[in-house]
Amino acid sequence: MPATQVDKPSAYLKDLSAGLVVFLVALPLCLGVALASNAPLFAGILAGVVGGILVGALSGSHTSVSGCSPALAAIVVAQITKLGAFDTFLLALMLAGLLQIILGAARAGFLAAFFPSSVIKGLLAAVGVILVLKQIPHVMGHDPDPEGEMSFEQPDHENTFSELWSTLFDIQPGAALVGILSILLMLLWDRSRALKNSGVPAPLAVVLLGLGLNLLLKQLGGSWVIGATHLVQVPVAKDLGAFFGFLQFPNFSALGNPAVYGAAFTIAIVATLETLLNLEAVDKIDPQQRHSPPNRELIAQGLGNIAVGLIGGLPITSVIVRSSVNINAGARTKLSAIFHGLLLLGCVVLIPGVLNLVPLASLGAILLMTGLKLASPALISQMWTGGWKQFLPFIITVLAIVFTDLLSGIIIGLLVSICFILHSTLKHPLRRYNERHVAGDVLRIELAHQVSFFSRATLEQTLRSVPDGGHILLDARTTEYIDADVLDLINDFRHNAAKVRGVQVSLSGFKDKYPGLEDGIQFLDYTSREVQSGLTPARVLEIFQEGNKRFREGRQLTRDIGRLVDVTSAGQFPMAVVLSCIDSRTPAELVFDLSLGDVFSVRIAGNVAHDKVLGSMEYSCAVAGAKMILVMGHTSCGAVNAAVDLICRQKTALEVTGCVNLDSLVTEIQSSVDLSTCKREGAWLPGEKAAYANEVSRRNVLRTMRMITERSSTLTALVEEGKLAIVGALYDIQTGMVSFFQTPGSVRTPLPVPSVTAV
Repeated sequence: MPATQVDKPSAYLKDLSAGLVVFLVALPLCLGVALASNAPLFAGILAGVVGGILVGALSGSHTSVSGCSPALAAIVVAQITKLGAFDTFLLALMLAGLLQIILGAARAGFLAAFFPSSVIKGLLAAVGVILVLKQIPHVMGHDPDPEGEMSFEQPDHENTFSELWSTLFDIQPGAALVGILSILLMLLWDRSRALKNSGVPAPLAVVLLGLGLNLLLKQLGGSWVIGATHLVQVPVAKDLGAFFGFLQFPNFSALGNPAVYGAAFTIAIVATLETLLNLEAVDKIDPQQRHSPPNRELIAQGLGNIAVGLIGGLPITSVIVRSSVNINAGARTKLSAIFHGLLLLGCVVLIPGVLNLVPLASLGAILLMTGLKLASPALISQMWTGGWKQFLPFIITVLAIVFTDLLSGIIIGLLVSICFILHSTLKHPLRRYNERHVAGDVLRIELAHQVSFFSRATLEQTLRSVPDGGHILLDARTTEYIDADVLDLINDFRHNAAKVRGVQVSLSGFKDKYPGLEDGIQFLDYTSREVQSGLTPARVLEIFQEGNKRFREGRQLTRDIGRLVDVTSAGQFPMAVVLSCIDSRTPAELVFDLSLGDVFSVRIAGNVAHDKVLGSMEYSCAVAGAKMILVMGHTSCGAVNAAVDLICRQKTALEVTGCVNLDSLVTEIQSSVDLSTCKREGAWLPGEKAAYANEVSRRNVLRTMRMITERSSTLTALVEEGKLAIVGALYDIQTGMVSFFQTPGSVRTPLPVPSVTAV
């Protein structure tokens, strides 16, 4: 949906309903994280309130929801124990928030860009797996968590799997019924177009179903009654005074304790990394694919952590579980996050009794289905088809997070990705190209984007492999960084080994970034007087054939155009003359990958040999020394198509176009048309006219070659002396391929191209 549609009232209604669903999911998670952190239960509620209202309002993300993070539970436990008191921990939390603000102001949000997509997708999938594993017992009416809370701390995995096994034999019938029906309702909701378009999100319908079933099962009595341990349990504040009594304040007298600053640094770094990764992951699953500004997010999170530190809450980060539920519930803007925070604030005082009637099985079903979407088979298949370099970091990240904790798993996944990057750097630190220039062969070494010391050994081996008297070009045009060790290696080779062995070293792309390594081309990459004098017509044709092959394969030779402008200003020594069509798709220098000054180009519609064209070619060959004349037509030629169309319709160019000078060109081309095969307009079969015109283009090239020898005794004499060859060619505008051919009398010594009898 376009961003302009987000502000419609219907979008706001979806935000409010999504906020309600997130609130119902976040409430037990707030309590569970607080319980896992050995902190007051109310501290988890406060983190959700501040994360929703304050961070939600300040954040630039439309879909991210912040609150207390399950991944930080172990760190919170350790720091509270280390500092000795919860109020001292609150002081460290405030300082951590201040550090996050500094990081945001310093634009440290760019760190998220350095995490590979395989690690981020592994994070999403791992959270999905953990959600499924943790919620199966709740959905089936088993109660593995202390006091029935839906804690999300990293569990003892041996116990987790034993609990999954025991779930099969120890279930509460009422809760299991609610869980199974909730899953069926969500599946039905996803498959029914009417329900999906009803405007009511499936998670909200599930919560209402669970609430209604709980009340109904109470009436049935017996074993079907859902016990308190299988229901949401919200701390009850009887009045506003009791609510404020839950607040705790930091111990500012501990500012002199060095341990406080260490704890603040630890919390800030972990919370920052988790927030940046979660933000990146949430943006990937946002249906509208919006971008959340990371630096603004860090400032918002920092202000949130200062606030919770002041009133007795837990550390805040962007939380992938709540954010995923938020997106799946249809949220469009951050109004849903703010509304969820307001509901958390109001529930403790206003409706704790109603909330405590919601079965955990309903919420477990919502989280289980969210987990299945995050760890979907489609995602796993996508990573598998991406190759093992994508799949291994992804699956290792998933397993590491599931079997350790979120932060450790991300670090392990990142290290694995770095190993693959290093392996790729070691395996392909540079690319070698053997380029054949007019003056000889050059080994071009294209350096990588980042040339670290890992590339030194491979580069040194490559430099040693250059034969004595050879030429090497170090190409750093796309390189951003070169390690000092590599620079020393290049300098040492240039000033020592290269001089002793007679190896010429050229540099490109170094500019003035590296002292002592200024750009400079030492070989001839253009046609000079010396190069021209050593060329034969056969060698010129080879150069054209090789250049067209490079053109088709996208392997054009490396050239410094600015330098070529300077060196070619001293004189002109063409290797060939190219008579081609004026068509914009057939520039000879591009089609044959030639340098400045390598050819004299004569371009005229239909590549015909008028007297002025012949005069230009005579000067090019007899005076300037060109060794080959290439007459090049091309497929889908506009001039040829027009000539065929006009002659078949028995019209002139003046009659049809109003161009007074066009008929002399058209008449020349029409000499290659066989009138007996011409058809009226409408009589051509599909594709027949285009093929016919292409054949006329070929015949026109042959005729032009014959006209050159018939009309110019100067050029004919050069051909007979073996100093010149006249070659024909047809350029295919669809493939870029040039087909060469010759005619009897156009060369003294046959060339390695087909011989065609002229018409």
